[in-house]
This record gives sequence, structure tokens and C-alpha cells, in this order.
Amino acid sequence: MNTLYSVKPAQGAKAPATARPATPATPATPATPATPATNFASASVPRHLARGAVGFGLIIGSIALVPVAGPATLLAAPLALIAFRGCPTCWMVGLAQTISRGRLERQCEDGVCTLAKAHPAATTGKEPTADAPTRTAA
Repeated sequence: MNTLYSVKPAQGAKAPATARPATPATPATPATPATPATNFASASVPRHLARGAVGFGLIIGSIALVPVAGPATLLAAPLALIAFRGCPTCWMVGLAQTISRGRLERQCEDGVCTLAKAHPAATTGKEPTADAPTRTAA
């Protein structure tokens, strides 16, 4: 979190017209592809759909079996969180990530980020090699 404190300038010094957030000084390095902080994607769409079926089955089953087996069946509902890797919303985000994996890439230029179709090398799962051109930050 960036916090801005106002400081009274020293006598005779001028205060800057605009405040800028502090950025850590890092050496210039080539830009690396941006990856999401949290990845909910599965290895394949069928595997992801299977995880969803298990998760929704546990939730529905635990609620539906309460009249038959008692409230102890509700203990199966938290197991759905393991299948979902969080919550049903996390599962849905993971489904979108699994479907779009390798088809889209985020490109950021001059502080503006957009989604674009991935390069052919990215869709085949190949890593860039030393002789392949790479983009660097300007």
C-alpha cells in the first residue's frame, strides 16, 4: 500500500507541485511476461470440469442428505472448497483461465495493458529460445 505523508519543506526550499509515489530502484532488466498473482487454472478443461462436478456434488449432496442422515452430512461441504480451490467463484475464474490458457497474452506499453492473441510459439507450449526475439521495456 502506498501511503503519502505530507512533510513541511525546509525553510527556503520549494515543495514539489505534485506528489509521486515512491518506487523502488531496480536495475534495468528485460521485461518478463506478466503472470497472474493467483492461478486457478487446471491442466485441462475436462479435469477442471471434473473438479467442478466433485465440488458441486459435495455441496448439493451435503445439503440434500441432511433430512436423511442428519446435520453431520454438512461436514462434507467444506471438502468442496478443496475441489474448487477456494469458492465456486474461484472455480469459475479457473475455468476461464483454463479455456484461455495459451490463447491470450497481456501486452503492456506506456502504462496501458491490453489483451491480444498469443504468439504462435506461445500456443504450442514452446519456451522462447536465445535466438528468438524478445520484447524489452523501454
